[in-house]
Amino acid sequence: MARVVVDVMLKPEILDPQGQAVQRALPRLGFEGISDVRQGKRFELEVDGPVDDAALARIRDLAESFLANTVIEDFTVRIDEVAEAAK
Repeated sequence: MARVVVDVMLKPEILDPQGQAVQRALPRLGFEGISDVRQGKRFELEVDGPVDDAALARIRDLAESFLANTVIEDFTVRIDEVAEAAK
């Protein structure tokens, strides 16, 4: 079994009110020097069998059609190397 990670983030040109709220709160909490915060989503998918090019293509299709709103979000798909190394 392998783990594939899909990270979904708002496109840079899309306003991120939640990220802005976090960024404004950081100095009050003692965290200085953070100039910007963007929030997103992370999906971890456990895949039966090997993660080959065909499996990654299917997961990209899944991300594009179900996990991300591609009008306002970008996504990346990657194999979780930490999970693979722990095996």
